[in-house]
Formats: sequence, structure tokens, C-alpha cells
Amino acid sequence: MKGTHLSLIMILLLTGCSTSKEEILPKGNNTMRDIWQSKVGEIKTEKRQERAIQRGLLGSDNPPNHLINKSEIQQAKKHIQHHFPRLPNPDMVIYIYPHFVGSEPTPIPSYSTVFPFYSKVQYALPNERLEAY
Repeated sequence: MKGTHLSLIMILLLTGCSTSKEEILPKGNNTMRDIWQSKVGEIKTEKRQERAIQRGLLGSDNPPNHLINKSEIQQAKKHIQHHFPRLPNPDMVIYIYPHFVGSEPTPIPSYSTVFPFYSKVQYALPNERLEAY
């Protein structure tokens, strides 16, 4: 008896959550190309509006040189570097020997490549030593 009631309740719950394919994915006359182009057009319009707002605030696309204080930028850069020093991130140079690749052996000449030891920029903690011990 309990099993029958339980199965009846489960069936009612599952049918209550069901929908038809047309409700989820309504048929329309638009192709994927039409949808794509309408979305791209919306993005371009938004970018144009953003540029217009920036031009209104600054008067042009680029701020005039007299508004840029280069010494102030240098001071800010030094301030940031002083308060947030980066830890040394040595470059690793590896040499790749000549080799063959693929099912039809394609010769690859030797080459060298460089990549940083750490994948992310590491910042020093306050009062942390930056030099080697």
C-alpha cells in the first residue's frame, strides 16, 4: 500500500515538472545567422554609446596631452612598486632537441623557449625580504 502511494506521488511530481519541447525551444523563423547578427549589432551599438559618453566627458577619443601629468604617473608607479613589491620570478630557458612529430615523421628543428618559473605574479608580504639569503 505504501509503495503504491509512493509511486503515485512520484508520478504526480514528475508529470508536474514536465514541459513540452515547444515550450522550451519555441519554433521561430530566425536562423542562427539572424540571431548572431542581431546580437552582434546590439554589442556594436553599446560600444558606440560608450564611446559617445567618453567623448562627451573628455571632449575627444583621447585626452589632450596637457591633461596627462607624466610626473604624477611616475610617482604613482613608484608608490605602487614600493608598497606592493613583486617577488623575483626567474625565467626558465629550455632547449628542445630536434625531433620528429606525427604519424608521418615530420622533422622539427631544435629551438629554445623561455617561460617564467611561476605562472602568476607573486607579491611580497609586508617586510618580506626580496633579496636572496
